[in-house]
Parts: sequence; C-alpha cells; structure tokens
Amino acid sequence: MRGGGLRIYALIYLLFLYAPILLLPLFAFNSSQIIAFPLAGFSTRWFEELVTVDALHEAVLNSLFIAVVSAVLATLLGICAARTAARYRFRGKGPVLGFIMLPLVLPEIIVAVALLTLILQLGLDLSVWSVIAAHVLICVPFSIAILQSAFQNLDASLEEAAVDLGETRWSTFRLITLPLVMPGIISSLLISFTISLDEFIIAFFLSGTDPTLPVYLWGLLRFPSSLPVVMALGTILVVLSILLITTAEFFRRRGLARTGATDSGGFI
Repeated sequence: MRGGGLRIYALIYLLFLYAPILLLPLFAFNSSQIIAFPLAGFSTRWFEELVTVDALHEAVLNSLFIAVVSAVLATLLGICAARTAARYRFRGKGPVLGFIMLPLVLPEIIVAVALLTLILQLGLDLSVWSVIAAHVLICVPFSIAILQSAFQNLDASLEEAAVDLGETRWSTFRLITLPLVMPGIISSLLISFTISLDEFIIAFFLSGTDPTLPVYLWGLLRFPSSLPVVMALGTILVVLSILLITTAEFFRRRGLARTGATDSGGFI
C-alpha cells in the first residue's frame, strides 16, 4: 500500500512538473495562432518563421557566444578550485570554498541587482561581457561541484608514481591527471553551457542592447501573434537542453567508472 501511494505521488509530481513542457511541442506544431484546445491541425510554419527573423538570429549568436565563453572560463576556474580543494589543506579552506559556492543559494534577482549596481558604479557599459562575467560567477560553483568529485576519486598514487619517474608537477598534471578527469571537465563544460544558455534574470538586467535568446523570447511575449513562434523556439531549447544534460551525465558516469568510484547521484 505504501509503495502504491508513493508511486501515485511520484506520478502526480512528475506530471505537474513536466506537463507544461509537454505542451510546448503540441502548440509549436499547431497551425493556429491561438494557444488553446482543440488544436487546429499539424503545421511546421512556426519553425519555418524562425529562419526569417534577423533579430532572433542575433540573439541566438549572442547567447551562443556568451554560453561558450562562460562555460570555458567557469570550467578553467573550477579546475583550479576543485584541484586545490581535493589535494591541499590550508587555513580558511572551508570558508573560502563556502564563499565561492555562495551563488548556488543566492536568489538570481539579488545577484543581478548587485552586479548591475556594481557595473554602473564603475562606469562600465552593459554588454555581452557583463553577462559573461555574471554567468561565470553562477557557473563556477556547478563546475566545482562536478570537478571536485572527479579529483577526489582520482588515485593520488598515480601522480606520485609519475613524479618519482621523473615527470614535473605540470607534466604529471597534463599527462596523467588531466586525461583521467577529462570526462568531468566535459561534463562541467556542458552543464555550464546549458545554465548560461537558459539563464534569463541576470541576462535581463545586464545584457543592455545585446539581448540573449531568453531575453528576446521575453520580449516576444508582449505580442500574442508571436506566441506560436515562442513555442517553436522553446521546443528547440528544451530538446537541446535535454541532449546537453544527458551528454553531461554520460561523461560524468564515464569518469566515475574510469576512476573506479561509486555513483552517489547525478543530474539524471
């Protein structure tokens, strides 16, 4: 009885969580401009319209540039922090790491307003670079969380053996450590890319005259006739996000298998 009740609860919870997402492709392939049931008929016209909107193309390019740069920078910083946390002890290590991970629990609206105030006080312009700086800030904790487990599960004796055989610390890291934690690095890149690509609140405050794709989508919601186009684009983003997260989870589990560590949970 308990098991049956838990299954029903889980089913209702999943339905409540994912039903709105399942509605996206339904209305994206609907031929009518009206977002309502019953559906008028099957059509791909809204996906075809995506190709003709120049402003959309610019927003997509802005988002891709921001996401790629943010993912690379966040992963590089995450590698340094995770390596330090896993291999070294120093005074204040806990508070320092806790401060770095703070954006995980801070509301994005607070981070956005604080960064906007800082940028304006410094006399800087709002651009894609201000969004990149903010996205690196929120992506680094996720990168550290992924990479720290990869470094902790790595057998330290492998590095010690390489040093004993004449390798330098840098060559040991490059030839031994880096290949072993590469699945974690790829996972960090993909997760950071996904977070940056989908992020809206911070980009809304800091993008200036260079809107990202989520900000552009928000602008389209003011026009009811554009809602089917938003549904079509949302469908593409959902599929892309699922593929990226699934790929990231694959590399994360591959990294655990390579190091012989146990799986304590993941993204999927």
